[in-house]
Amino acid sequence: MSKLKIDNLSRDGVGPVSLTIDPGECVCLSGESGAGKSLLLRAIADLDPHEGEVSLDDQPCSAMSAPRWRRQVGLLPAESQWWYDTVGEHFQGQDSDCMQRLGFKPEVMAWQINRLSTGERQRLALLRLFCQRPTALLLDEPTASLDPENVRRVERFIADERRTRHIPVLWVSHDPGQMRRVADRHFRIVGGKLAKGTL
Repeated sequence: MSKLKIDNLSRDGVGPVSLTIDPGECVCLSGESGAGKSLLLRAIADLDPHEGEVSLDDQPCSAMSAPRWRRQVGLLPAESQWWYDTVGEHFQGQDSDCMQRLGFKPEVMAWQINRLSTGERQRLALLRLFCQRPTALLLDEPTASLDPENVRRVERFIADERRTRHIPVLWVSHDPGQMRRVADRHFRIVGGKLAKGTL
């Protein structure tokens, strides 16, 4: 079971932020456009320079190599990146159960990237991230491009995984209904600082 602890983290006008997310807990983060939500996630993932410290199971990010940290603290950005022509080239292995739960059949691995809809890319990016078996999740609007059926499918999938594997989740969302469905706690970024929100 993993606990994600953020201590006085700051970067580019955001912070200092201190927050602890317990194993299996989902914390939602909201705020106006440009408030710094994505910047905060990138700092936690150690993708951008920052001050302060983040630790996972009391192991500080500063004591790990960047690749090792990013394998454990998985970031799903708002826009996923794809480098090869087909879906399967982006996966080192397949999890048919996860695939099915996210609405795909095995033949999806042969699909051309350029034929995917935005929503399909978003769900496949989530599948790709979970195949890496992260022990903490940073989700930047993971359902923004999905229809209502697939929004619920993704919400159920993440809820099942975090409760079964006891994964701490920090989830950026602008949808109050979604936050009520998925979150244990809610914070807003106001003026670069965390403020307690309502569910």
